[in-house]
Amino acid sequence: MSMRSPASPHFSTRLLAIAAALWVSTSAQAVPEAPFQSAFAQFSQAQTGDSAAVDQAAEAFAALLHTEPGNPVVMAYAGAATAMRATTTMLPWKKMSYAEDGMALIDKALALLTPAHNAVVQRKVPGVLEVRFVAANTFLAVPGFMNRGARGAKLLGEVLDSPLLAQAPQEFQDAVRQRAAQLKAKAP
Repeated sequence: MSMRSPASPHFSTRLLAIAAALWVSTSAQAVPEAPFQSAFAQFSQAQTGDSAAVDQAAEAFAALLHTEPGNPVVMAYAGAATAMRATTTMLPWKKMSYAEDGMALIDKALALLTPAHNAVVQRKVPGVLEVRFVAANTFLAVPGFMNRGARGAKLLGEVLDSPLLAQAPQEFQDAVRQRAAQLKAKAP
């Protein structure tokens, strides 16, 4: 019986496979529900136009992102809240900075999505749907000169067409369909 060296290709392949499996299994993990729900409540309040809630939501999601930097759902919300900060300032360079920084976080969250995120991550919603829906809403909300509208519409269509949507809570499904109806009503 021969012993394989830890440097052998067979051992390295096994080690790589184990590491990849561990990474995938932890990549779809959710942050604790209570802090996420608190940040989400602030985010929801911010969407009504409450400028104080915008800053609170941005800070809350930034703190959650600091504790779990690989969570694309948290990253998407951090990006959306950062982009919303553009509505709280009169300074044009700050508006652009907030919008661009927020969209960069959202782009990164979209890039982090893997098949593991088809599982529920937060709010009983498959992570892939939540990230795409947050991205779609943000991209559709920024001014046209930022050229994100078409991508936002495409992402919204992907969420609508996903078979995972049926697994999401009814409240999430209703929000997706309502946003799609609003977009359709705005179309020329």
